[in-house]
Amino acid sequence: MTNQYPAADSMKLLTGNAHPSLAQGIADQIGTSLADAEVTSFPDGETYVRIDENVRRQDVFIIQPTCPPTNQNLMELLIMVDAVRRASAERITAVLPFFGYARQDRKDKPRAPITAKLVANLIEAAGVDRVLTMDLHAAQVQGFFDIPVDHLYAKPVLLKHLRDQREGSDRELTVVSPDVGGVKIARSYADALGAELAIVAKQRISATVVEPMKLIGEVEGRDAIIVDDMTETAGTLCAAAETLKGNGAGRIYAGVSHAVLGDLGCERIMSSDIDEVITTDSTPPPPESCRAKVSTLSVAGLLGEAIQRIHNGKSVSSLFDIESGSV
Repeated sequence: MTNQYPAADSMKLLTGNAHPSLAQGIADQIGTSLADAEVTSFPDGETYVRIDENVRRQDVFIIQPTCPPTNQNLMELLIMVDAVRRASAERITAVLPFFGYARQDRKDKPRAPITAKLVANLIEAAGVDRVLTMDLHAAQVQGFFDIPVDHLYAKPVLLKHLRDQREGSDRELTVVSPDVGGVKIARSYADALGAELAIVAKQRISATVVEPMKLIGEVEGRDAIIVDDMTETAGTLCAAAETLKGNGAGRIYAGVSHAVLGDLGCERIMSSDIDEVITTDSTPPPPESCRAKVSTLSVAGLLGEAIQRIHNGKSVSSLFDIESGSV
């Protein structure tokens, strides 16, 4: 019979090519090194993985956000899991700071897939024993897994930066949810900051175009922070910022857990009413073209602490308490 928790000196951290700098930051926080592994592609594009050190009876953590290129990074994860499982790892935890496909969490049209569930099935079938992730687009995605899922929030990291930025400001603050679905998390930020809450009701025209509809709440003469779990084309953020500025808001911030920004998103942010987008390094940094307005904060410490607690069989509940926002 194996122990429920492997020995303290039996941890191995692995990473693919999705975000090696974050993986290195996590290793530095823990005080260890990344395991030696070769993750490359054959000339035809197929992924090749070889683990170059012993992982037998080890507690293995594979750090691999499934950010763009999503399919490539997902396949790397699955193949790495298969490699360490066949090498007799004791336990395999997939560390997914950003969980791709999480937005496809329901069948909203006839003959449409529920891709988030499919990806969960693939991860389990590959041999993952546990998942560690952060700020899922829909919290119910946790229920798509039949293995333990630890769901962290970037809120403590973002809150600290916001408080530092606003130190000495004489303006009141309003926390804004860019849609009705984000009210719970926006309320938790508002409570933590002692701020008011507002909602911008929106109508999505297409995957890249959003039309704001109505502001519910007071922002005139106040600073505003738009809180969302992720942005890709920045349509929602910029439309909400335009509405806020039109209603007399002062400085406008956006606090986003995951910024999967491309050229379109950067162009919109740079020409928008947003003064600063505050995000994390759950995915690689945004293009240089918008870094003047985008501040990227590290979650290596948060993830490193969670990995250590999981490895040592300690509680991680305080790390994903969105009500307290404390680490």
